[in-house]
Amino acid sequence: MPARGDHDARRRDVSEAVWRVLAEHGFGGLTLRAVAAEMGASTGLLTHYFPNKRALVAHALDVADERTASRPLRTARPGLPALRAALLDVLCLTPAATAMNRVWVSSWDVSLADPGLADRQRERYDRWRDRLRPHVTAAVALGELPAALDADDVAASAAAFAHGLVVHALFDPARFPPDRQVAMLDAFLASLNPASRPD
Repeated sequence: MPARGDHDARRRDVSEAVWRVLAEHGFGGLTLRAVAAEMGASTGLLTHYFPNKRALVAHALDVADERTASRPLRTARPGLPALRAALLDVLCLTPAATAMNRVWVSSWDVSLADPGLADRQRERYDRWRDRLRPHVTAAVALGELPAALDADDVAASAAAFAHGLVVHALFDPARFPPDRQVAMLDAFLASLNPASRPD
């Protein structure tokens, strides 16, 4: 048996290879053979970690979650600026953010086909809306948004807007460069408060 440290190091190597395959080919190109080739190893070695494709996909989602959680995030004062910062963090504004979004968008197909993986994705998006909601609540308390707005609806709308913009930027980056994405996000946020619009 390899030492525990060797096992952990090898698992980290596997995770890095999984991420590189995801970033280059998405979940559609994620296979034991592709990961083995990325590592310069045999598929036999990988079967010690992943007995089947579903186990590999589940691990790939773990890796994507870890990468997402560990990325640097913007900071801003409470209210709309914090909501704006949280949404900017998910847009395709840098090569790294674009690669991460390619991974997540490519995961939707495999997740929709597997109830267990679909539940994981639903929980992930629940958590994201949960992180957006306090920013909306703070914006209402600060008078930046109308008190009549429903915080759950606004958080869901903001999440949906950001996801939609990500998809457009992934498929048509020339028409949706970073500066246009930012401008569109700012226009969306401004639209949440009709009183702030010029007459």
